[in-house]
Amino acid sequence: MALKLQPKFNLWLEVEGQVAFSSWRLALLKAILETGSINSAADRMKVQYRTAWQKVHEMEERLGVKLLDTQIGGQHGGGAKLTPVALAYVDKLSRLQAALEPLVEAQYREIFEAAEQV
Repeated sequence: MALKLQPKFNLWLEVEGQVAFSSWRLALLKAILETGSINSAADRMKVQYRTAWQKVHEMEERLGVKLLDTQIGGQHGGGAKLTPVALAYVDKLSRLQAALEPLVEAQYREIFEAAEQV
């Protein structure tokens, strides 16, 4: 029985050898954008709030920019929204991933399908 393999890749950007932005962190920022909340985004990503907040803080520190505007509690509850800089990073990494996916797929087919014919 032949295996049906599918290529996947994980993209990340580093600053001085430390992860500053990645596919997972992109998904986290998108979840914050969609939910308006770090807590709700953490639930969606199936991680603790503390982990989500830590990853956002690491990104901000390593990129040297503010990524979130937050509001604490109050009558209408707290919330978080992405800054314009964060939205630009989300757009750029999303576009880079979208551009790389067909290249990875094509290389996979070329290398693996050629190997199966040997």
